Amino acid sequence: MRSKMTNHRQHLAQVTARIMVQEGISDFQLAKVKAATQLGTPNTRHLPSNSEIEAEILIYQRLFHADSISHNLRQQRQSALEAMRLLALFNPRLVGEVLHGTAHINSKITLHLFADNPEEVAIFLLNKNIPYEMSEKRFHLSQIMIYPCYHFMAGEQTISLVVFKQNDIRWSPPSPVDGKPMRRADIRAVENLLDTVM
Repeated sequence: MRSKMTNHRQHLAQVTARIMVQEGISDFQLAKVKAATQLGTPNTRHLPSNSEIEAEILIYQRLFHADSISHNLRQQRQSALEAMRLLALFNPRLVGEVLHGTAHINSKITLHLFADNPEEVAIFLLNKNIPYEMSEKRFHLSQIMIYPCYHFMAGEQTISLVVFKQNDIRWSPPSPVDGKPMRRADIRAVENLLDTVM
């Protein structure tokens, strides 16, 4: 019984990973529910963890996109670096899939910015004639914290800017993968990634 449950959990993780890559879904919970529904097991109590899904994303990419994954990841990191240099005034930090190396062709580039007032970022983008859309990003800390986000296109890449207060550079919100503080990389760290990886 336990082996059957383990196999089902792994299969669910594999289907979730495929959905996230193919459909460009970044919300783990949404992708899990969609996968469970596809497999005819909605509302299961044995959903795989986000870490298990991330591991399956890496396997899926190696199996089905081995020829393009390194090239795409390098392009995404290069685009991230260019955006970070443009936004250097706001101490940008790269986070998420592009930093971790789990990004796929549909992944967006996510940067954390730091400003006294989020409107500074909006004004900066307007002055650079960069059209953008706004949304919000929620982080579950001791309470739910909401931060403004700006999204714009750089070539074919979507870049999402999450704007924190200046002092928030001292801490990092929890990762959606394992709940630990998110890894953040500054401009120099991303330059080093491009120099040493691939």
